[in-house]
Amino acid sequence: MATRIDRDFTFQAAVHFEGKFILNYYDITLSMDVQTESIKEQNIAMDRILYFLSESLSNSVFVHSEEKKTIEKYNQAGIKTCILPEEPYDQIITVLLLMKFNAITEGKLLVTDIALLSVLSDQVRFLYDLDSASNHPFGKGWWSESTTSISDIVKHNKKDKIVKLVKSCDWSNIGLDWNAKLIKPTEIIFSNELEKQP
Repeated sequence: MATRIDRDFTFQAAVHFEGKFILNYYDITLSMDVQTESIKEQNIAMDRILYFLSESLSNSVFVHSEEKKTIEKYNQAGIKTCILPEEPYDQIITVLLLMKFNAITEGKLLVTDIALLSVLSDQVRFLYDLDSASNHPFGKGWWSESTTSISDIVKHNKKDKIVKLVKSCDWSNIGLDWNAKLIKPTEIIFSNELEKQP
């Protein structure tokens, strides 16, 4: 029997728009169909969404991919940049997040609907479902990868002439792969019987 669930999330990030760095706060509601019978896999899939929002997107800045000098400056300053194929409007972020969530849950949860509201959206909530999101011509990118990546940027080391891909976290390194071993907790036994004194 298919189970349908909803969950709310929040995160804080910035947008780089018209030469300005603007802080923003996002509220997201996801509607999902549970696609696996395994409670463990359901929990891992949900934890992946939580991890992606809290560790990858939180405190990052959304930047249009054409702003190459700006992206380089943010990277040099140690600021996480989430590279978007268009300007960082909420409707673009909404569609890309819907696709990313489905990529990282790998069919264990199916995000069918997303609603996104931000402080900068003037109380307008953007709603997308799976069908409308699939009609956007964004092609392949970080949003279609089952990783924690928020960028497709390649870093160039001018001194050594070495090209390095921006690293993303491997799910197994943080215990969120599908074959994660459960750690058995320490067992403590309580007894009501008083020990006999000699």
